[in-house]
Amino acid sequence: MGDRTRFTTRVTRALLLVPLALLPACADRLDHLGKPPSMTAIDNPAQQAEAARVTMPMPVSLPEVRQPASLWEPEARGFLRDLRAKTVGDIVTVVIDMAEQAQIRNQTTRSRGASEAAGVPNFFGLESRLPAILPDQVDPSKLVDLNSNSSSSGSGQINRQEQIQLKVAAVVTDILPNGNLVIAGRQEMRVNYELRELRIAGVIRPEDITTRNTVSYEKIAEARIAYGGRGQITDVQQPRVGQQVLDVILPF
Repeated sequence: MGDRTRFTTRVTRALLLVPLALLPACADRLDHLGKPPSMTAIDNPAQQAEAARVTMPMPVSLPEVRQPASLWEPEARGFLRDLRAKTVGDIVTVVIDMAEQAQIRNQTTRSRGASEAAGVPNFFGLESRLPAILPDQVDPSKLVDLNSNSSSSGSGQINRQEQIQLKVAAVVTDILPNGNLVIAGRQEMRVNYELRELRIAGVIRPEDITTRNTVSYEKIAEARIAYGGRGQITDVQQPRVGQQVLDVILPF
């Protein structure tokens, strides 16, 4: 009875831990249970996971040289002042106009056939002694007869088309030693009971910022662009947590 009691206790504890393990996965859905999804608090964009400190190979910094009675700064990129983003905290507009299309089609066909035959009709007269060793139905002239045949055929096709047109304001969160800017931005929009979120982060060159203080998405290095959301419609489209766990665990 002692072993059975301990076994029952362990099973009960395991069953009690299952709901606790599923609570983090259900937290987002409980947030908008009977109400619109809660918007994220406005905080420092540099605290976003996408905008963690960037470390990249940097060129050697040159010593600053000042010329007396000169209006030109040695490391300045222009003589006249402009309003483009250039320091930490400045805002730059990222233009996302993505229209990508890819088509890949592969087909492979392979076949191979081989046959081998070997026998010992005459071998210094020793072939006459083979019947004493081998069964009577063995023919010395056809001791080995091998053949093989294999074939394979494969085909694959990919047809992908993506089109996204968005604009989002990002904040300069850091300036790298070579002058490149680290940007990060987030935009949220709630319509009825559905919250849409756009996040972007990456590294840009000040030269790629236009006079209208915009930069195109293809000029962003290490770009991280995420467009999604949460709400009642998204919950219906997603499989339940238990089903997702079973999809990972079950081997078939």
